[in-house]
Amino acid sequence: MLALRRAAASATRVQNCSILLAQACCADSVLSRNSLAHEEGHHDKSFSISGSSIISKLYSSGRLYHTKSFLWCQNLSSHAGARSSQKDDDLEDGFSDLDVPPEDDAIVGPEEKEDDEELMSEEEMNNAADEALSLLDSETDSSVEKKTQRRVESPLSKIIIEAPRYSLNGTLDKWVEEGNPLGRGEISLVMLNLRKRWLYGKALQFVEWLQATNRLEFLECDYATHLNLVAKVHGLQKAEKYIEKIPKSLRGEVVYRTLLYHCVSASNVKKAEDVFNRIKALGVPISAFACNQLLLLYKWVDPKKIADVVVMMEKDNVKPDLITYRLLIDTKGHAHDISGMEQILDTMKAEGVEPDLLTHAMVAKHYIFAGLNEKAEATLREMEGDDIKENRAACRDLLPLYAALGKADDVERIWKICVSNPRVGECLAAIEAWGKLGQVENAEEVFENMFKTWKKVPTKYYNALLKVYANNKLLSKGKELAKRMSDDDCSIGRRTWDALVKLYAEAGELEKADSILLKASKQNESRPLYGSYLTVLDRYSARGDIHNAEKIFQRLRQIGYAVRLRPYQLLLQTYINAKSPAYGFRERMKADNISPNGAVARQLATTDAFRKTQISELLD
Repeated sequence: MLALRRAAASATRVQNCSILLAQACCADSVLSRNSLAHEEGHHDKSFSISGSSIISKLYSSGRLYHTKSFLWCQNLSSHAGARSSQKDDDLEDGFSDLDVPPEDDAIVGPEEKEDDEELMSEEEMNNAADEALSLLDSETDSSVEKKTQRRVESPLSKIIIEAPRYSLNGTLDKWVEEGNPLGRGEISLVMLNLRKRWLYGKALQFVEWLQATNRLEFLECDYATHLNLVAKVHGLQKAEKYIEKIPKSLRGEVVYRTLLYHCVSASNVKKAEDVFNRIKALGVPISAFACNQLLLLYKWVDPKKIADVVVMMEKDNVKPDLITYRLLIDTKGHAHDISGMEQILDTMKAEGVEPDLLTHAMVAKHYIFAGLNEKAEATLREMEGDDIKENRAACRDLLPLYAALGKADDVERIWKICVSNPRVGECLAAIEAWGKLGQVENAEEVFENMFKTWKKVPTKYYNALLKVYANNKLLSKGKELAKRMSDDDCSIGRRTWDALVKLYAEAGELEKADSILLKASKQNESRPLYGSYLTVLDRYSARGDIHNAEKIFQRLRQIGYAVRLRPYQLLLQTYINAKSPAYGFRERMKADNISPNGAVARQLATTDAFRKTQISELLD
């Protein structure tokens, strides 16, 4: 290990990619402001993969750290599972083809997009995974370019979207009886349009109709699509049962990596590891996608295992892709290990993988979080290039980054390039950037000007402005905007509930925020965001309100979210603030398979009613 660390410390030495990555994953990290080290001895050895014995030795004298993400995103772990149950009303209103610029109409991303992993926002990551997994909608007519397909709606797509669920099968039967075409290209276009609108229920019904009527000869990718939709609509358990219906000859790597994605989305470590081992047992080459899923899972639940995966990738000749590097860069950045992050970035470039805008933006965010503003500014200048007008694509990422640095002049400079012909993504970034700078009037101006360009503004832009009001404690304006959303017939989903919860919580009306959260869990078909519960739990913790903090903690569990370290941390802090002992807390954490890190260990010691102090020992 000493040799590895010496090699890692030398920034000028060129090493093999896999070794450099393993070094970066194993190196000691500086604590981030939001996390502390795991206690040694809590390494779960239940997962056995190639190279793990080597890495376990490397860890014997080192530590890795869990961290809370600071990026402006939501963790997929918290929401992708919920996304599987989202219904049509959870759709953020989409622009029509006539209302939105072509550049922003396509829903694409690196995982390709919704899977995570920009590291991407949760929404980007799921879209990415859908593109990687839902292969039925990737089969398209060669006569239509991919980018064009993402903007075009077929007549059948429109019919399916408008048809009630109960009459959809009859509508499809009629379509075929009238002699309309239904080839693989048409099917792919329908699936793409349904997925863009998160209409997974209808997509599943469409696929089931295709199979029942023998309209399509199912290949492995088609079964993978069906499995993906079953998991999204009915959950992981039903998806596992569906696999048994797939012919054994077609249960290949594509099918199992689809199941792996949903195991990871549900943060189910045991099932994810079992599925990964089943993929290895197939004897086929392991894809970078499958390895990235494990990296993502361990990033959430056990960073010490990340190096195991890296070594396994080297042994099995799995070449790291752009997403692999992003995951490793993000992990090191969260651990505040900037040198390790830079080392991985250098390795990435040495291996011929050029960082894209998302990667540069991620690096800049970590620099900002670490207080390295000069390095952050240098990265932003690199993103701008020689002429930002010619590099318009960078504007969307630059706006919030300059705002995070407090550079209002640069935000204004970048926005002036966009304002004459804004793209919808740039408008969203500008609203968030001006809000972060506390310039609410500018954020409102961007929002109102959108109505001059487009006929209808999607719900997420209302949500963005609502969060600006929440962050600036403008309760009255937030209430007015919420009423306007109702009047404008906006789709009210989880992100709106989350913004409202934060609006009232930040304004000090915690009971109202709690009430909204409770109503959201009952009225909305998809569960509220994980972060909504943490917002309320954090405020009750600050009050030392044990009763209500425990209530929120239990609601989080009852609604189906996996309880992680952070909720326990907040709950323990509640007992500390209330100056009350927390009996049986270690046992509660052990029952949930949660290992206390250094910060939680100190909290546990503080709340231990039976602990011995120097004074108590003297008195005894």
